[in-house]
Amino acid sequence: MKIGILGTRGIPNQHGGFEQFAEFVAPALVARGHEVWVYNSSLHPFGGSSWHGVTLIKEKDLEDRIGTAGQFVYDLNCILDARKRGFDVVLQLGYTSSSIWRRLMPRNAIVVTNMDGLEWKRSKYSSPVQSFLKRAEKWAVKGSDALIADSKGIQAYLAEKYKKDSTFIAYGATLFDKPDAAVTEKYGLSPYSYNLLIARMEPENNIEAILKGQLDSTGNEKLILIGNYGNKFGSYLKAKYDDPRAVFLGPVYDLTALNNLRYFSNLYFHGHSVGGTNPSLLEAMASNALVLAHDNIFNRTVLEEDAFYFSTFQDITSLLDQRLAKSDYATLLENNRQKIRESYSWDHITGLLEACLTEALRTGRRR
Repeated sequence: MKIGILGTRGIPNQHGGFEQFAEFVAPALVARGHEVWVYNSSLHPFGGSSWHGVTLIKEKDLEDRIGTAGQFVYDLNCILDARKRGFDVVLQLGYTSSSIWRRLMPRNAIVVTNMDGLEWKRSKYSSPVQSFLKRAEKWAVKGSDALIADSKGIQAYLAEKYKKDSTFIAYGATLFDKPDAAVTEKYGLSPYSYNLLIARMEPENNIEAILKGQLDSTGNEKLILIGNYGNKFGSYLKAKYDDPRAVFLGPVYDLTALNNLRYFSNLYFHGHSVGGTNPSLLEAMASNALVLAHDNIFNRTVLEEDAFYFSTFQDITSLLDQRLAKSDYATLLENNRQKIRESYSWDHITGLLEACLTEALRTGRRR
């Protein structure tokens, strides 16, 4: 197959979940004998025309000059270019800014869309934007030959809301088996003496509940928060929860450091509530983290009974006051690592994606 991947800022990953997905599956599909092209933003720092066998196409992105509207321009440029490439399949990762251009998709290509999470539920968006995202979701469903859901919760939502079948294909992760306690020392931490949160500073990630729950507990362990707190909400949290036990480290991009910080944490908070299967959750599971997760269908379908759950900050305080120790829950940790081996390895995810694209090509309509 000749496959074009749209909807990311590009690879190698410098941004987020879809970029990480493309970074792993695109070279893996090439290794399986397919021709794969990934669109890269002109703002992406990587300058090469190929990466691990994947052909890269740079398209003009004006986001640095005109803000969010630049994403729509970038997606339009990618779609217009795709019309000239003769792709068998266009894999569209997300729909937020590309759905308005759906009628311009290549006529002779099958369009498969990964529907992402419930974007219109994100509290960072204004009411008009949330309304647009609801419509964009509907347009994406209507304009695609096949749908991918990255969580079973999203799969159920698409079936109920739109009466549409979708293929469940989550993100992947790689087991972390080379811990180095010296890495934590660089951050002034001792192994298993701290709790950890890695997230974007957004309300729907329940960061304030986690902070309040931790600081209201009777323990003295620190909560280490990794994420860019330079936005409005992050600045508010840092100012309000000015406490020696709440350490805002800012962003950390070194994967080895992140894996070690997860591995040597006592407890790992995952507060995400509106997305699908979250890559950072899978990475935490792969890094032997003991997870305290927000209680929702997205997190429960991944973690099942192998985690602790919270709905309110009081739940967190109550759990922390029980003095949970990671060393007491080896079975939970191993169960989650086994999930990574069996259901969330990148090789397994690539196999599911290849099968999905092959079937879509066999049964999909041409425009």
